Amino acid sequence: MDLLILKKIKSKRDFSQIPDKDLELAFNKFSKRQVGEEEKIGLTKELLRKTFTAFISKKLLSLKDKDPEWILRKHISTRERLDYYKLLYERIFKDYKKVSIIDLGGGINGFSYKFFSKIKVDYLCIESLGQLNELVNFYFQKNKLSGKAIHESLFEKERIINLIQETKKPRVIFLFKVIDALESFQKDYSKELIFDLIPLADRIVLSFATKSLGKRTNFKAKRKWVIRFIEENFNLLDDFEFGGERYLVFSK
Repeated sequence: MDLLILKKIKSKRDFSQIPDKDLELAFNKFSKRQVGEEEKIGLTKELLRKTFTAFISKKLLSLKDKDPEWILRKHISTRERLDYYKLLYERIFKDYKKVSIIDLGGGINGFSYKFFSKIKVDYLCIESLGQLNELVNFYFQKNKLSGKAIHESLFEKERIINLIQETKKPRVIFLFKVIDALESFQKDYSKELIFDLIPLADRIVLSFATKSLGKRTNFKAKRKWVIRFIEENFNLLDDFEFGGERYLVFSK
């Protein structure tokens, strides 16, 4: 990827801490369009905005020392999950006393740490948006919690695998509302990633929205492809919905 193009994309503060791998994949979506370079850059920025920052309050990119629930309310996705975190984690972790959680594309989900109240957790978030990693790490360090966030592209698969292998077993991997973003950058990458992750995990919890964020209207798209993929290749342990978000829990 041309370094000048990369510099132009990163000139926008919101995208300045996104890994080069993600920026390159985003730009490549439009590289063959019969349009000028500036329009390609504009289309790339719009895809990045939709993927990384559209549902985040701008306040999150600068403020750190706030109450966890205040932070969770500043991202539409975690805001809509807030009333269900306790029930969600109780259901997912009912068979566990301690666990390593690897939250891929976790964003600010680490601020839900207090809802892991009945189990001992080592929490690892791997997130592409660097500003959110800074926010989560500030919270973990201030409150002396067993967790950390690492700035890494989810498309750096070997690096992701190495980071997971460094954690203790049993492991539960979260893929909360990330498959659409992964597929928008690289078709079928979600399947490839899950196939490589499943041997490392006791179980994976994948979720997707069933209602549009904010408007709360039902999606016409039912994500049948991912449901069928999981049912055909893995052991589906649980399938449930809380607050417009469907969760599939599965193992190898």
